[in-house]
This record gives sequence, structure tokens and C-alpha cells, in this order.
Amino acid sequence: MTIGEKIKAIRIQKGLTQEILAEKTNVSTRTIQRIENNEVDPRSYTLEKIAEALDINFNEISSFQYEHTKKEDTTLLALLHLSGLFIFLFPPILIWLWKKEEVKDIDKHAKDVINFQITMWIYLFIGALLLLIIIGLPILIFLGIFSSIIIVLNSIKVLNKQPYKYPFTKQFLK
Repeated sequence: MTIGEKIKAIRIQKGLTQEILAEKTNVSTRTIQRIENNEVDPRSYTLEKIAEALDINFNEISSFQYEHTKKEDTTLLALLHLSGLFIFLFPPILIWLWKKEEVKDIDKHAKDVINFQITMWIYLFIGALLLLIIIGLPILIFLGIFSSIIIVLNSIKVLNKQPYKYPFTKQFLK
């Protein structure tokens, strides 16, 4: 269902005509028709007026519009996963902030990548402590290789629209 269809359904459910909705919103009847027929993308101000006139929460309409304008971009999502290759938090956060308004599912992917990176940092920190105390260098090398393999595999899976998984990851972002 598009935003126009949703507005039309709510308007009809409330027993309003397009003319009455136009009067209540100070928007022309033709504009209401164009919105309901998905001929135009309504501005936030217009959506606020329509939500107020229909006696519904503005977020219900605006979030609906927002989610349906995001595009699917597996290449960017794969790049997001690859950006965690060296366990630097900054690149995935930058990509997330840069494209969060445009790319579908980027919030989930970014949070998963960042959770994995934070988890790896904790494991590396513990590994470094153990290096100083008992075990030595092999655990640090193992964690570095392990995280790199997981990141590359997940990037390939996302690019091919397959489910990805970060094993042993603790959830810091939800």
C-alpha cells in the first residue's frame, strides 16, 4: 500500500470526501486527488495537515512514506560489511550516517557490523591482556584472521542477497 492509498483508505474510513479533507487541510481538492493517486510526493507540511484533519498521528503517515522511499542497495550494504574489515568503527558509522535515509535495511546491517566490531575489540583487548600474561601472540593472529574471514564472507553473502551471520557477537546496539 502506498502513502496515497493509505490516506485514501483512512479518509474513506472516517467518512470524509476529498472536498471535506481539502477544506480541513487548506489544501486544494486537486492536490488531495494527486496525493491519493500517487501522482505527487506530499511535503511534510501537507502530511501534517492531512494527519491532523484525519485525526491520526503524523508519524504513522510520515514513517510509512519514509520507509517506502528507501531503495534496496546490496552493493552499498556489502561495502558497509567490508568497511569493518580492519575493525575500525569509524567507516561503518560514516556509511550508516551517510546513507541511512536512502538505503533499505541499512540500520540492521550497520548495527550488526558495529556489534561485531565492538565484540572483536573486546576479544582483542582480552587477547592482548592474555598475551601479556600467558598465551602469547597466536590468539591475536587468530582473532584478526577470523574477523577478516567473517567480514569478507558476509560481504559476499549480502551482495548475493543471502542471509549473513556474525558468530559469537554480543548485541551492543539494538
